[in-house]
Amino acid sequence: MSDSSDSSNDSDSSDLKHNSFFLEHTHLSEQLRKYNHAYYNLDEPLVSDAEYDALYIALENLESQKPALRLPDSLTQTVNASDIFADVLHAQPMLSLNNLFTVDELYKFDKRCQDNLSDATDTLIEYAAELKFDGLALSLRYEQGHLVQAVTRGNGTMGENVTHNAKMISNIPILLTPLDTVQFPELLEIRGEALMTHADFIALNKKQASQQKKLFVNPRNAAAGSLRQLNANLSKQRPLNFYAYAIGEHSLHASLPKTHSDTLKLLQDYGLPVYQLPTVCHTALELHTFFEATLKNRDNLPFDIDGVVYKLNKYTQQVHLGNVSRAPRWAIAHKFPAQEMHTTLLAIDIQVGRTGVLTPVGRLSPVFVGGVTVTNATLHNQTEIQRKQLMIGDTVVVRRAGDVIPEITMAVKELRTHEYIPYHIPYICPACQSPAVADNDSVQIRCSNILNCPAQLKQGIAHFVQRRAMDIEGMGDKIIDTLVNLGWLSSIADIFDPAIINTIRLADLERFGEKRANNLLAAIETAKTRPFDKFLYGLGIRHVGESTARDLAKIFSNLKILEKITLEQLQTIPDIGEVVARSIVNYFSNPAIQQLLVRITSLGVIPTELIHNPVTIQTITTIQPLKQPLLNKSVVITGTLSSMTRDEAAEKLRLLGAKVSGSVSKNTDFLLAGEAAGSKLEKAQSLNVTVVDEDWLATMLHSM
Repeated sequence: MSDSSDSSNDSDSSDLKHNSFFLEHTHLSEQLRKYNHAYYNLDEPLVSDAEYDALYIALENLESQKPALRLPDSLTQTVNASDIFADVLHAQPMLSLNNLFTVDELYKFDKRCQDNLSDATDTLIEYAAELKFDGLALSLRYEQGHLVQAVTRGNGTMGENVTHNAKMISNIPILLTPLDTVQFPELLEIRGEALMTHADFIALNKKQASQQKKLFVNPRNAAAGSLRQLNANLSKQRPLNFYAYAIGEHSLHASLPKTHSDTLKLLQDYGLPVYQLPTVCHTALELHTFFEATLKNRDNLPFDIDGVVYKLNKYTQQVHLGNVSRAPRWAIAHKFPAQEMHTTLLAIDIQVGRTGVLTPVGRLSPVFVGGVTVTNATLHNQTEIQRKQLMIGDTVVVRRAGDVIPEITMAVKELRTHEYIPYHIPYICPACQSPAVADNDSVQIRCSNILNCPAQLKQGIAHFVQRRAMDIEGMGDKIIDTLVNLGWLSSIADIFDPAIINTIRLADLERFGEKRANNLLAAIETAKTRPFDKFLYGLGIRHVGESTARDLAKIFSNLKILEKITLEQLQTIPDIGEVVARSIVNYFSNPAIQQLLVRITSLGVIPTELIHNPVTIQTITTIQPLKQPLLNKSVVITGTLSSMTRDEAAEKLRLLGAKVSGSVSKNTDFLLAGEAAGSKLEKAQSLNVTVVDEDWLATMLHSM
């Protein structure tokens, strides 16, 4: 896959909106985002690993054919995120892995490594082969041997702070074991996996059943749910294990081993749990032998794995190959084949998405496959149904790889007892009975009732109030369903309308009460001044993800300017191509949207500027690329800041081009110090690192 994300270089970008590549890319992205939300935020997966991987690979293939589709906020350029605990910036990104599924792909990976190392000093390849745990990735930060922080992977850049809960995991040492010859490293960040064994999972579900509580789907989701307990004592009651598999930021320097496998030995010496040391291989054949042996022994392991991982063992070779945007070139996951069973396709229902897309969902006769009973499977679109020639009543082949809802791979036509009658998605929205229309070549069918369809409205409100957008805590899916069904909410503006909200007796709603109602009203009031980029993202403009929303907020300070922007002006902004620009222009030029935004602002919703910006309607024709005065500068934050949180300061520093680190070293350019700055300030002064304050940051922001 190409590294490039520059859509402007693709000669076909001008007509993407009108071809099947664009439409299929939009559909795949919407499906994957939906599955990400269910998996990462709700701990309730909607599709199997195999189906998710297939969709993701299809997205990558589309972007390889049409690089103009590979936008900065594309799912291929990011890693999934979760929405529950406080965000923490990773000092070094926690990248995910690309996948391979066949022996042929394995040999191609080996050849790529050989080719890319042909000009290296050391060309003798050595691989570390190890298990791919099926749990929750964690980063453990040790300072002077003491565990000070535990953070989930999150989106690879920001993760969730789960320190208190991680300290309840019995095999995570709070204090590292001292070595005879080496003192504790000043800093050692451990990457690994939190997981639950089969035996502990069965025992936990028995306990849940005896207390008439929700049963967990599988050990992975039980582990994720355990780490997301607000009460750490509840986490302690849920048996988890942790196994280290890599290091992140560290101060080992000269004492760092030269290979990954030797590093894991060192971690064992420090008392950190390593399930087993990697098997060192030198050829693709040896890697394949390791894969087959692990697959054969899979059922004898005490926990779930969903494949194996191959890494270049020598750190010099890892550095030589480097990374793409979301994954290392020097490592890859070899996934196990999916399990398959037969069942009956009982019916096809239609679900309506946030943007009005009608998605067919197959209802299955319950089938036990891969350890879980499954009853549903997405069928994606009309084209996919026709390609597989699916018919209601068919015996179908389903497969899964560790999750709830499987993929329907084919119909067993030999068992079909009736004449084939093709299924067609109805051109009527099931939620509002409005006409549905095909998007150009009919890859997608979309409800035409953009503003008043209750299904679109509910999902649009849910998107608007989520933490990554307006962060209105307490307005979950159930309360949204209730308020829309009762006719109290007919747009996102109604959320802020006192004439509506104050007349609703929230406290009288089921499971609400006075305290929860007051908390929700307070959250609504606070949301009126959320940052402008969060507001833009929450509007749900097609193709405008968090990254694009931040880019827009850097340039434009308010909605009035965006309403007058032209297609050509938007395309002068880096990483915004014609597809995204046209979507933005169409959105803000829609009279109904303009009325909605006027009403929102009249209700006191005034998003705060992300940064100081001089762009006005009069100067809009002379948009210049954003300056980044701290490009590639290393900045560390310490102490308590008075005007913002440290995470907010880190976000602003990244806008300035800085790299934000968690520890001071001789390579640190600036230390941003607040009140009660401690050892980091002392170390910065001893190393002659420039110490700055919040006023300095404000000055840098105004210089952009």
